[in-house]
Order: sequence, then structure tokens, then C-alpha cells
Amino acid sequence: MPVVVTGGKGRLGSELITELTARGAGEVIPASRRTGFDLATGNGVPEVLAKADVIVHAATNYLRFRRVDLEGTRLIIRLLREAGLSPHIIYVSIVGCDRNPYLYYRAKWACEMVLQKSGLPVTVVRATQFHNLIAGAARFARWPVAIAPPNAASQPCERAWVTQQLAEITRRAAPEGYRRATDLAGPDVITVPEAVRMVCEHDRRRIPQLITLPPVGGTLAAFAARTNLPGPDVAIGGESFADWLSRR
Repeated sequence: MPVVVTGGKGRLGSELITELTARGAGEVIPASRRTGFDLATGNGVPEVLAKADVIVHAATNYLRFRRVDLEGTRLIIRLLREAGLSPHIIYVSIVGCDRNPYLYYRAKWACEMVLQKSGLPVTVVRATQFHNLIAGAARFARWPVAIAPPNAASQPCERAWVTQQLAEITRRAAPEGYRRATDLAGPDVITVPEAVRMVCEHDRRRIPQLITLPPVGGTLAAFAARTNLPGPDVAIGGESFADWLSRR
């Protein structure tokens, strides 16, 4: 059962390939620009897709998301249709992407929508932000005073645990059409002040004074409303942010 992992040289993709290989998943094919697979130009894409029984679509680009994420997903669908192929597509998305006008999130949601209409067997897996993203964001608070949106929080998860869940889904039977898997999240809800404090203590830096201001714009308002947190239908797993941070 050949498995193609788009974004296979990225952090999530490379860890997933390691996990799949360790589980004896058979042929696992990393697909990225470094292997000659380019979703922005289409170079090498048909040849790789033709090998797949399962496609874990983890390719993404935070700056070129319209071209790589959205148009790249449309390209995959078109090429599979033209070739008469229907592999199981497992798409990696973000919890709350349909409730936040942040442009990158909107692109992820748009990818979900085109996959839903594709008629192909699709499983969408939404996860919350990874621990390293929250730690990186908290490290921006390097001044004595920092500004944070009120009530903003996250429920970050461990990337290694998410790869385990994705690897498990590749072993399951493909759905008849489109389906949403249970959302994935870490064990703890962490507010912005808590994340900043934990990271500063870990880095042995002074903890800045955080000032909360009313959110300006839809994106900050959505984060202040905690639209990035999962609902009740969620799978909780992996290590906590504190435990993950302590090992860094």
C-alpha cells in the first residue's frame, strides 16, 4: 500500500514518514520540492500521485498558501480525476480554521471545501497548534512590556503524537466520500500570559508585563473568542506543553 506524503521533507511530513516506516507501512514516498514534487508549478506531481494508494496531504506554505495550499490541492484533485485514480486523501488541517478570518486559516478551510466537493475518498484531520508554534510566538515577547489580546488561549499538541494519529488513519479503510476525523488537541488550555511566563522561565529571561487591549480586526477578535480551541468532540493526547518545554 504505497503512501505518498506531500510536504514529506517538512517537520510534520518527515516525522510522519519515520513513523510510517517504523510501523512497516510498506512503500512510503516523500513528496516535496526537494524530491522534484512542486505543487506551485505542477512539476513531478502526476508521476508521484500515480503511485499512491494513500496520500497524506501535509504540504503547506505560510506565505504562499493560495498557490501552494489551495491551488496545489485543486491540482491534486484535477490530476487524480484525469487519471481516473481515487486514492484515500488524508488532509491535515487546523482546528477552528472555519471560524477565523486569518487568511492562512481561510486557505486551509477552502482546501477542506474543495476536497469535500471532489467526490474522492477524503479524511480531514484537524489539529490544534503544535507546541513549537506556541513557544515561538511566546518568544516574541522580548520587551519589558508586551501587548496581548484579552482571553486568548491555545490547547497546543505534540507533533509526534499527531503523526501517530495520522499513521493510524492511513491503516484504516478509506471512507466512501468525505469525512472529518475527530479533532486532535493537547491536554492543557494555556492562556497567552501563561505561555509567555513558561517560555521566559525556561529561557531564564525576565517575564514582561503583559497589557491586554481590545482586539482590533476579525482575526484578533476570533483568537480572543478562542475559536482555535476544540469543541467537545476531540481526542486528547500527547505530552503537555510544560513537559514538552522541559525537554528543550
